[in-house]
Amino acid sequence: MRTIDLGLVGHAQAEALQLETLEAVRQGREDNTLYLLEHPPVITLGRQGGLENLHAPEALLRAQGIDLCQTARGGNITCHFPGQLVGYPVFRIERRPGGIRRFFEDMEEAVIRTCRDFGVAAARIAGRPGAWVGERKICSMGIGVRHWVTFHGLALNVARDLALFDLITLCGLAGARPTSLSLETGRDIPMKDVKDALAGHFRELFPDSALAARQPAA
Repeated sequence: MRTIDLGLVGHAQAEALQLETLEAVRQGREDNTLYLLEHPPVITLGRQGGLENLHAPEALLRAQGIDLCQTARGGNITCHFPGQLVGYPVFRIERRPGGIRRFFEDMEEAVIRTCRDFGVAAARIAGRPGAWVGERKICSMGIGVRHWVTFHGLALNVARDLALFDLITLCGLAGARPTSLSLETGRDIPMKDVKDALAGHFRELFPDSALAARQPAA
């Protein structure tokens, strides 16, 4: 598995890179790839909608330098911003036991283990994808799949400032509130430490990822 830290990168640029990598992984020219990054402020809409859960006019978003993007991932509305760790795994999964469901569960598990590393007891809630601390959502998730290769992924809140969530109904779930590693622990968690932890848990949970990616495309 390749792990590539992109730093701060725009959503459209990251999506284009994922699609380019997706084709290379599908053809076996590249190993499965986990991109780690942060986005400038952006609100994204999934395949299940989202505009109905946006609480600010688009003109106001533009005036504040916040992008609004339609995406090919599953799920509803969420937002990204500096201080939130975004992970985009571009993985071939057609030969992986459990298929898409198992892939998603393992991605959730990687986040749960990462939170545990920093003393935060995150967990799943049935019917609500992602990772939660009680009723507070610490990580949103939504993926796309093309030719049995995944893209998009997860957004784990690390820093304290979650003000962008005030502009949306988080994931379209009435009453859902966001939280972060830094808020839960009461200390500022370094982004690099979280990146290292998440990448390590992906390697634990996807040990066969390089071999699977190198198999010839059907």
